[in-house]
Amino acid sequence: MLSDIEIAQQATLLPVKEIASQIGISEDELEFYGKYKAKLSDELSARVSSNPDGKLILVTAINPTPAGEGKTTTTAGLGQAMAKIGKKAIIALREPSLGPVFGIKGGAAGGGYAQVLPMEDINLHFTGDMHAITAANNLCCAMLDNHLQQGNALGIDQRRILIKRCLDMNDRALRNVIIGLGGKVNGIPREDHFIITVASEVMAILCLASDIDDLKRRLGSILIAYNTQGEPVYARDIKADGAMTALLKDAIKPNLVQTLEGTPAVMHGGPFANIAHGCNSVRATKLALKLADYCITEAGFGSDLGAEKFLDIKCRFAHLKPSAIVLVATCRALKYNGGVPKAEVSAENLEALKKGIVNLGVHIANMRKYNVPVVVAINRFGTDSDAELSFIEEYCRENGADFALSEVFGRGGEGGVELAKKVVEACEKPSDFRPLYGDDLTVKEKIECIAKNIYGAAGVNYTTQAEKAIAEVRKLGADKLPVCIAKTQYSLSDDPALLGAPKDFTITVRNVSLSNGAGFVVVYTGDIMTMPGLPKVPAAHGIDVNADGKITGLF
Repeated sequence: MLSDIEIAQQATLLPVKEIASQIGISEDELEFYGKYKAKLSDELSARVSSNPDGKLILVTAINPTPAGEGKTTTTAGLGQAMAKIGKKAIIALREPSLGPVFGIKGGAAGGGYAQVLPMEDINLHFTGDMHAITAANNLCCAMLDNHLQQGNALGIDQRRILIKRCLDMNDRALRNVIIGLGGKVNGIPREDHFIITVASEVMAILCLASDIDDLKRRLGSILIAYNTQGEPVYARDIKADGAMTALLKDAIKPNLVQTLEGTPAVMHGGPFANIAHGCNSVRATKLALKLADYCITEAGFGSDLGAEKFLDIKCRFAHLKPSAIVLVATCRALKYNGGVPKAEVSAENLEALKKGIVNLGVHIANMRKYNVPVVVAINRFGTDSDAELSFIEEYCRENGADFALSEVFGRGGEGGVELAKKVVEACEKPSDFRPLYGDDLTVKEKIECIAKNIYGAAGVNYTTQAEKAIAEVRKLGADKLPVCIAKTQYSLSDDPALLGAPKDFTITVRNVSLSNGAGFVVVYTGDIMTMPGLPKVPAAHGIDVNADGKITGLF
C-alpha cells in the first residue's frame, strides 16, 4: 500500500494555469509561484465580484482521535466526487502549520487518493504566507520593545504588554522567556512569551480582512499593551500598522492549487480551531463562491470548535449562509469516545462503538441548531468492519440524519459519489441559517450560550483572573463582540478525559483576552496551550530527503 506522499509524488499534476482556466480565470489574473501554485490577484476578485454566489458547504466532524478523522481528506474527495457527477465545485481549505507537520498529526493536505497537490510544498513553505504572518507579528513586537528602549514616550507599562511573539513550530521551551538580557544596549529585560503563528491575532486578522485597507485598519487596532495610567495602547500608536501591512500585501491573496484529480483548490490562512477560530480566509471563501456552483470548505477539529466558530464568527462577519453541513464520523473516533485507547481503535469493538456513538448524536443535534441541512459522511478506514459501519448507518437512520459511506481515501472521487449526491440534495432543501447567539448578548452570556447549547455543560465557572479580564473588555467597549473559545478538541467539555457525551459538567474559564483587530474575544478554558509542544516521538523523526531532493516520511 502506497503512503500519502508516494501517491502524491506519483501523480501527474496539471499546470496551475490549466486548473485556473477550468473556473474562468485567465493567466493574467494569476501570480505564479512555480508551475503548480499561484496567488489569485486582486483584479480577479474585482472582476468576479458581481457573479452570483454558489452554494456553500461546510465540512466538520465529531470529536476526533489525536490523529484526526479526515475532514481535509473528505473535503478534497467530495470536491473530486462533485466533478464525477458533473458539478462545478471548488474546495477552500486552510494552509497547514509546520507545528502538526513535524509533531503528531502530520500535514493538512488530505490523504490517500483525496489529496491536494503539490503536497510537499503545501505542507512545508507553500507560498510563504505563514512566514509573512510570523514576520508581521514579530515586527510589531520588535517595534514595541524598541519603543521601550528609546524612551517609552507612550508610558507603556512593561508589566501589561499583551502581544506575544510567534513561531510556526511546536516549541514548548519558548512559552515563557526572558528577553533583553545582556546590558543596556540589548533592550529592557522583561518577561515575554511565544505562541504558535496560527494562534496569533495577525493570523486571525488576515483570515477575516476583506481587503488591504481593512487589513491595515485591523492590524492598527491590535491591543498590544496598556500604559501606566491603565489606558490601552494599539499597534497604530507605535506606528507598526503600515509596515505590518507591507509584509502581508502578498500573503492576503488566496492561493490556487489542485486536488489529485485536478479539482481546483483554494488554500489560504491556517488558524487552529482549538486555540483560534479555525477557518480559512473570508477572501478565499468568497472568491471561491463567485467562481463555482459549489464551494466546499472545512473548519478544524470537531463541530464544537471549528464549525461553531465558522458559523458564529466567520459567517457573522462575512454575511455567509451555508447551504449544507457535512459531519465526518469514523468508527475509530466513535470507539475512542467509547473509551478505547487510541492504540486499539482499529480493532472491531461494537460495545465501545455503541457507547461512543452518542458523541455523533450530539454533533448532529448541535449542527441542526443552526437551521442548515446536515449530512453524515462515514469516513471508511481499511480496518472498519461491516458490522461497525452498519451500526453507524442504522444510528443515522434512527436519528433521521442523511448519511453516506465515504471511501475517498482509497478510491478518490469515485468513492465519494454517493456522498456528493446526498450533499447536492441537501443544498436544495430549505435552509434558514442564523448564528447561535445575537450581537446584543454580553461576553458572559455568549460563553454560557455556547457552553450549554453546544458543549452540553450545566454551567460556567470563572476564575478571578477571568472576571478581571472580562471587566477590562467591558471597559474597552468590546463586551458585545463574538467569542472565540479555546478548548480541548478531544471532548465536548474542557477536560480531554471526558469522552462521549458528558453530562452535569461545568466549563472553567481561566482567562479572557481581547483580539480587537480580529473583532472577537478569546476565551481560554481548561489547560489549552497557545504554544504546543512536540510529542515524545515527533513526526519529524521519520521525515528525510535524499540526494536527489526527494522527500520521504511526510504525511
